[in-house]
Amino acid sequence: MSKICIVFDRLRLEEKMLQEQASKMGHDTIVVDAKTSQISTESKKGDIDFGDVVLERCVSYFRGLHFTACLEFLDVPVINKYDVADKCGNKLVTSLLLKKHGVPTPKTYFAFSSEEAANLINKVGFPIVIKPVIGSWGRGILPLRDKDTTEAIIEMRDIADGSHDRIYYLQEVINRPPRDIRAITVGNQVIAAMYRKSQGDFKTNIALGGDPEICEITKEMEDICIKASGAVGGGILGIDLMEDEKRGLVIHEVNNTVEFKGLARVAKKNIPQEMINFALNHVRK
Repeated sequence: MSKICIVFDRLRLEEKMLQEQASKMGHDTIVVDAKTSQISTESKKGDIDFGDVVLERCVSYFRGLHFTACLEFLDVPVINKYDVADKCGNKLVTSLLLKKHGVPTPKTYFAFSSEEAANLINKVGFPIVIKPVIGSWGRGILPLRDKDTTEAIIEMRDIADGSHDRIYYLQEVINRPPRDIRAITVGNQVIAAMYRKSQGDFKTNIALGGDPEICEITKEMEDICIKASGAVGGGILGIDLMEDEKRGLVIHEVNNTVEFKGLARVAKKNIPQEMINFALNHVRK
Protein backbone atom coordinates (compact mmCIF):
# COMPACT_ATOMS: atom_id res chain seq x y z
CA MET A 1 0.00 0.00 0.00
CA SER A 2 1.33 3.43 -0.98
CA LYS A 3 0.79 6.86 0.49
CA ILE A 4 -0.23 9.64 -1.86
CA CYS A 5 0.07 13.30 -0.93
CA ILE A 6 -2.12 15.95 -2.56
CA VAL A 7 -0.75 19.46 -2.22
CA PHE A 8 -3.32 22.23 -2.67
CA ASP A 9 -3.98 25.85 -1.89
CA ARG A 10 -7.73 25.71 -2.53
CA LEU A 11 -9.47 22.42 -1.88
CA ARG A 12 -11.62 21.93 -4.98
CA LEU A 13 -13.76 19.05 -6.19
CA GLU A 14 -10.80 17.66 -8.19
CA GLU A 15 -8.62 17.25 -5.09
CA LYS A 16 -11.49 15.61 -3.22
CA MET A 17 -12.06 13.24 -6.13
CA LEU A 18 -8.38 12.26 -6.16
CA GLN A 19 -8.39 11.66 -2.41
CA GLU A 20 -11.57 9.58 -2.57
CA GLN A 21 -10.31 7.52 -5.50
CA ALA A 22 -6.97 6.80 -3.83
CA SER A 23 -8.80 5.57 -0.74
CA LYS A 24 -11.02 3.32 -2.87
CA MET A 25 -7.86 1.85 -4.38
CA GLY A 26 -6.57 1.03 -0.89
CA HIS A 27 -3.95 3.76 -0.59
CA ASP A 28 -3.36 6.15 2.27
CA THR A 29 -3.72 9.82 1.41
CA ILE A 30 -2.45 13.05 2.90
CA VAL A 31 -3.70 16.49 1.91
CA VAL A 32 -1.27 19.33 2.52
CA ASP A 33 -2.23 23.00 2.31
CA ALA A 34 0.71 24.79 0.72
CA LYS A 35 -0.37 28.04 2.41
CA THR A 36 0.31 26.62 5.86
CA SER A 37 3.56 24.80 5.01
CA GLN A 38 7.12 25.81 5.85
CA ILE A 39 10.27 24.47 4.18
CA SER A 40 13.84 25.72 4.53
CA THR A 41 17.29 25.03 3.15
CA GLU A 42 17.86 23.04 6.34
CA SER A 43 14.80 20.80 5.83
CA LYS A 44 15.28 17.08 5.23
CA LYS A 45 13.06 14.63 3.39
CA GLY A 46 11.83 12.98 6.59
CA ASP A 47 10.95 16.23 8.37
CA ILE A 48 7.54 16.50 6.70
CA ASP A 49 5.38 13.57 5.63
CA PHE A 50 4.77 13.97 1.91
CA GLY A 51 4.03 10.28 1.40
CA ASP A 52 5.55 8.29 -1.44
CA VAL A 53 4.56 10.70 -4.20
CA VAL A 54 3.02 14.17 -4.42
CA LEU A 55 0.36 15.38 -6.81
CA GLU A 56 0.89 19.15 -6.89
CA ARG A 57 -2.56 20.73 -7.32
CA CYS A 58 -2.18 24.40 -6.38
CA VAL A 59 -4.48 26.88 -8.13
CA SER A 60 -1.81 29.57 -7.88
CA TYR A 61 0.78 28.96 -10.58
CA PHE A 62 3.58 30.71 -8.71
CA ARG A 63 2.79 29.04 -5.40
CA GLY A 64 2.66 25.59 -6.99
CA LEU A 65 5.81 26.19 -9.02
CA HIS A 66 7.88 27.24 -6.04
CA PHE A 67 6.44 24.54 -3.80
CA THR A 68 7.45 22.00 -6.45
CA ALA A 69 11.00 23.38 -6.39
CA CYS A 70 11.09 22.80 -2.63
CA LEU A 71 9.79 19.24 -3.00
CA GLU A 72 12.45 18.43 -5.58
CA PHE A 73 15.07 19.92 -3.24
CA LEU A 74 13.88 17.40 -0.64
CA ASP A 75 14.05 14.58 -3.25
CA VAL A 76 10.29 14.01 -2.94
CA PRO A 77 8.79 12.59 -6.17
CA VAL A 78 6.29 15.15 -7.48
CA ILE A 79 3.99 15.34 -10.48
CA ASN A 80 4.38 17.37 -12.47
CA LYS A 81 8.09 18.17 -12.30
CA TYR A 82 9.29 21.74 -11.82
CA ASP A 83 10.63 21.94 -15.36
CA VAL A 84 7.26 20.92 -16.81
CA ALA A 85 5.32 23.35 -14.60
CA ASP A 86 7.69 26.16 -15.55
CA LYS A 87 7.29 25.53 -19.28
CA CYS A 88 3.50 25.17 -19.19
CA GLY A 89 2.96 28.21 -16.99
CA ASN A 90 4.36 30.63 -19.55
CA LYS A 91 2.39 30.84 -22.81
CA LEU A 92 5.32 32.31 -24.72
CA VAL A 93 7.62 29.44 -23.72
CA THR A 94 4.90 26.87 -24.46
CA SER A 95 4.28 28.30 -27.94
CA LEU A 96 7.99 28.25 -28.76
CA LEU A 97 8.35 24.64 -27.62
CA LEU A 98 5.29 23.48 -29.56
CA LYS A 99 6.58 25.09 -32.74
CA LYS A 100 10.11 23.80 -32.20
CA HIS A 101 8.83 20.22 -31.81
CA GLY A 102 6.64 20.36 -34.91
CA VAL A 103 3.30 20.55 -33.10
CA PRO A 104 0.59 22.38 -35.09
CA THR A 105 -0.03 25.66 -33.24
CA PRO A 106 -1.48 29.09 -34.10
CA LYS A 107 0.83 31.78 -35.49
CA THR A 108 1.98 33.72 -32.44
CA TYR A 109 3.87 36.99 -32.26
CA PHE A 110 5.92 38.53 -29.47
CA ALA A 111 6.92 42.11 -28.70
CA PHE A 112 8.73 43.52 -25.72
CA SER A 113 7.49 47.11 -25.58
CA SER A 114 4.18 48.86 -26.17
CA GLU A 115 5.60 50.71 -29.17
CA GLU A 116 6.70 47.54 -30.91
CA ALA A 117 3.46 45.79 -30.02
CA ALA A 118 1.53 48.57 -31.78
CA ASN A 119 3.85 48.32 -34.79
CA LEU A 120 3.47 44.54 -34.90
CA ILE A 121 -0.33 44.69 -34.74
CA ASN A 122 -0.35 47.33 -37.48
CA LYS A 123 1.77 45.02 -39.66
CA VAL A 124 -0.14 41.78 -38.96
CA GLY A 125 -3.59 43.40 -39.01
CA PHE A 126 -6.90 42.84 -37.24
CA PRO A 127 -8.38 40.78 -35.72
CA ILE A 128 -5.72 39.44 -33.38
CA VAL A 129 -5.89 38.03 -29.84
CA ILE A 130 -3.80 39.44 -26.99
CA LYS A 131 -3.04 37.18 -24.03
CA PRO A 132 -1.08 37.55 -20.80
CA VAL A 133 1.98 35.28 -20.84
CA ILE A 134 1.03 34.07 -17.34
CA GLY A 135 -2.59 33.32 -16.47
CA SER A 136 -5.46 30.86 -16.60
CA TRP A 137 -9.27 30.59 -16.85
CA GLY A 138 -9.29 32.90 -19.86
CA ARG A 139 -8.49 35.97 -17.77
CA GLY A 140 -6.92 38.84 -19.66
CA ILE A 141 -7.49 37.24 -23.07
CA LEU A 142 -9.02 39.78 -25.44
CA PRO A 143 -9.75 39.98 -29.16
CA LEU A 144 -8.38 43.15 -30.73
CA ARG A 145 -10.61 44.16 -33.63
CA ASP A 146 -9.81 47.83 -34.15
CA LYS A 147 -7.22 50.55 -33.50
CA ASP A 148 -9.12 52.30 -30.69
CA THR A 149 -9.49 49.12 -28.61
CA THR A 150 -5.86 48.23 -29.20
CA GLU A 151 -4.61 51.65 -28.08
CA ALA A 152 -6.76 51.46 -24.93
CA ILE A 153 -5.44 48.00 -23.99
CA ILE A 154 -1.84 49.01 -24.61
CA GLU A 155 -2.32 52.18 -22.54
CA MET A 156 -3.78 50.15 -19.65
CA ARG A 157 -0.77 47.82 -19.72
CA ASP A 158 1.61 50.78 -19.77
CA ILE A 159 -0.11 52.22 -16.69
CA ALA A 160 -0.08 48.89 -14.84
CA ASP A 161 3.54 48.31 -15.89
CA GLY A 162 3.69 44.88 -14.26
CA SER A 163 6.63 42.69 -15.19
CA HIS A 164 4.43 40.55 -17.45
CA ASP A 165 2.64 43.57 -18.97
CA ARG A 166 5.88 44.38 -20.78
CA ILE A 167 5.75 41.09 -22.70
CA TYR A 168 3.23 41.17 -25.54
CA TYR A 169 1.85 37.82 -26.68
CA LEU A 170 -0.34 38.14 -29.77
CA GLN A 171 -1.99 35.25 -31.58
CA GLU A 172 -3.86 34.83 -34.83
CA VAL A 173 -7.62 34.28 -34.66
CA ILE A 174 -8.38 30.71 -35.70
CA ASN A 175 -11.31 30.16 -38.05
CA ARG A 176 -13.05 27.45 -36.02
CA PRO A 177 -16.45 26.30 -34.78
CA PRO A 178 -17.72 28.06 -31.59
CA ARG A 179 -15.92 25.56 -29.38
CA ASP A 180 -12.51 24.16 -28.54
CA ILE A 181 -11.29 20.80 -27.24
CA ARG A 182 -9.74 19.96 -23.87
CA ALA A 183 -7.81 16.69 -23.81
CA ILE A 184 -6.11 15.16 -20.80
CA THR A 185 -2.87 13.29 -21.31
CA VAL A 186 -1.45 10.97 -18.66
CA GLY A 187 2.03 9.91 -19.66
CA ASN A 188 1.85 8.73 -23.26
CA GLN A 189 -1.93 8.33 -23.37
CA VAL A 190 -4.81 10.64 -24.13
CA ILE A 191 -7.31 9.39 -21.55
CA ALA A 192 -10.25 11.72 -22.23
CA ALA A 193 -11.33 14.68 -24.33
CA MET A 194 -14.29 17.02 -24.45
CA TYR A 195 -15.66 19.88 -26.50
CA ARG A 196 -16.02 23.16 -24.64
CA LYS A 197 -18.70 25.24 -26.30
CA SER A 198 -18.64 29.01 -26.34
CA GLN A 199 -21.33 30.86 -24.39
CA GLY A 200 -21.69 33.71 -26.87
CA ASP A 201 -18.07 34.76 -26.30
CA PHE A 202 -14.99 33.46 -28.08
CA LYS A 203 -13.77 32.06 -24.75
CA THR A 204 -14.67 28.44 -23.99
CA ASN A 205 -13.33 27.74 -20.48
CA ILE A 206 -15.52 25.51 -18.30
CA ALA A 207 -14.61 27.84 -15.42
CA LEU A 208 -16.35 30.61 -17.37
CA GLY A 209 -19.46 28.56 -18.13
CA GLY A 210 -18.46 26.54 -21.19
CA ASP A 211 -20.57 23.39 -21.58
CA PRO A 212 -18.71 20.03 -21.61
CA GLU A 213 -19.51 17.44 -24.28
CA ILE A 214 -17.59 14.23 -24.89
CA CYS A 215 -15.20 14.31 -27.84
CA GLU A 216 -14.00 11.22 -29.68
CA ILE A 217 -10.22 10.80 -29.46
CA THR A 218 -9.08 10.54 -33.07
CA LYS A 219 -5.68 9.34 -34.27
CA GLU A 220 -4.84 12.91 -35.30
CA MET A 221 -5.70 14.22 -31.84
CA GLU A 222 -3.80 11.46 -30.10
CA ASP A 223 -0.67 11.99 -32.20
CA ILE A 224 -0.40 15.75 -31.71
CA CYS A 225 -1.36 15.64 -28.01
CA ILE A 226 1.37 13.10 -27.25
CA LYS A 227 3.80 15.19 -29.30
CA ALA A 228 2.80 18.30 -27.32
CA SER A 229 3.21 16.42 -24.03
CA GLY A 230 6.71 15.40 -25.06
CA ALA A 231 7.55 18.98 -26.04
CA VAL A 232 7.01 20.25 -22.47
CA GLY A 233 8.38 17.21 -20.65
CA GLY A 234 5.35 14.95 -20.11
CA GLY A 235 3.34 14.09 -17.01
CA ILE A 236 -0.33 14.81 -16.33
CA LEU A 237 -1.43 17.60 -18.64
CA GLY A 238 -4.47 19.40 -19.98
CA ILE A 239 -4.07 20.16 -23.68
CA ASP A 240 -6.30 22.70 -25.42
CA LEU A 241 -6.95 22.33 -29.14
CA MET A 242 -8.88 24.22 -31.81
CA GLU A 243 -10.30 22.92 -35.07
CA ASP A 244 -8.84 25.12 -37.78
CA GLU A 245 -10.98 25.09 -40.92
CA LYS A 246 -7.97 24.55 -43.21
CA ARG A 247 -5.18 23.10 -41.06
CA GLY A 248 -7.13 20.70 -38.88
CA LEU A 249 -6.29 20.51 -35.17
CA VAL A 250 -3.93 23.07 -33.65
CA ILE A 251 -2.80 23.23 -30.03
CA HIS A 252 -2.85 26.62 -28.35
CA GLU A 253 -2.22 25.80 -24.70
CA VAL A 254 -0.80 23.11 -22.41
CA ASN A 255 -1.88 23.18 -18.75
CA ASN A 256 0.22 21.86 -15.89
CA THR A 257 -2.36 21.58 -13.07
CA VAL A 258 -5.31 20.45 -15.12
CA GLU A 259 -8.88 20.82 -13.90
CA PHE A 260 -11.08 17.86 -14.81
CA LYS A 261 -14.39 18.05 -12.96
CA GLY A 262 -16.22 19.03 -16.15
CA LEU A 263 -14.63 16.31 -18.24
CA ALA A 264 -15.11 13.73 -15.47
CA ARG A 265 -18.87 14.17 -15.91
CA VAL A 266 -18.74 12.85 -19.47
CA ALA A 267 -15.49 10.82 -19.73
CA LYS A 268 -15.56 7.05 -20.24
CA LYS A 269 -12.36 6.51 -18.25
CA ASN A 270 -11.96 7.16 -14.55
CA ILE A 271 -9.74 10.25 -14.68
CA PRO A 272 -8.65 10.33 -10.99
CA GLN A 273 -7.79 6.62 -11.14
CA GLU A 274 -5.64 7.12 -14.24
CA MET A 275 -3.80 9.99 -12.54
CA ILE A 276 -3.16 8.03 -9.34
CA ASN A 277 -1.92 4.97 -11.23
CA PHE A 278 0.46 7.15 -13.21
CA ALA A 279 1.81 8.77 -10.04
CA LEU A 280 2.40 5.39 -8.38
CA ASN A 281 4.04 3.93 -11.49
CA HIS A 282 6.30 6.99 -11.60
CA VAL A 283 7.58 6.14 -8.10
CA ARG A 284 8.02 2.42 -8.85
CA LYS A 285 10.25 3.01 -11.87
